[in-house]
Amino acid sequence: MIWGVIKTALIAMVPIIELRGAIFFGAFTYNLPLWLAATASIVGNLIPVPLIILFARAILDFMKRSWKPIAKAANRLETRALGKSEKLYKGVVLGLLVFVAIPLPGTGAWTGALIAAVLKIRMKVALPAIAAGVIIAGIIMSTLIQVGVWTVTTINS
Repeated sequence: MIWGVIKTALIAMVPIIELRGAIFFGAFTYNLPLWLAATASIVGNLIPVPLIILFARAILDFMKRSWKPIAKAANRLETRALGKSEKLYKGVVLGLLVFVAIPLPGTGAWTGALIAAVLKIRMKVALPAIAAGVIIAGIIMSTLIQVGVWTVTTINS
């Protein structure tokens, strides 16, 4: 069971999968109780956030000064983050929290941390907002899974 928890936390660190996919993996692939899969996913999803906030700006700046294809990719990434951040200018903390909490593709801790870095939001402001958003997303996903599992179990009974 401990390896299932570790693997679930590691899956939650992957940018595209994040918490939303890791809870499914933990619950259905590794047969973890839903609360444990959600907890491991939340912890795993939060581990890279401070590193992204601290280093994303410097990495983007470095990439923009390097080889043209890399500079082009860095500019696209920054433009995408700024495009998503337009919604956050008013009520930065609440906006960041809601953005991360919505369990849709393109939202989540990685993008929220990248937006915080691009907007130069301080760690002590961004991290609690992103953490609260990840917890809310975990609750939403766990609830959706629980309802889905209950419905399937009921139908098959």
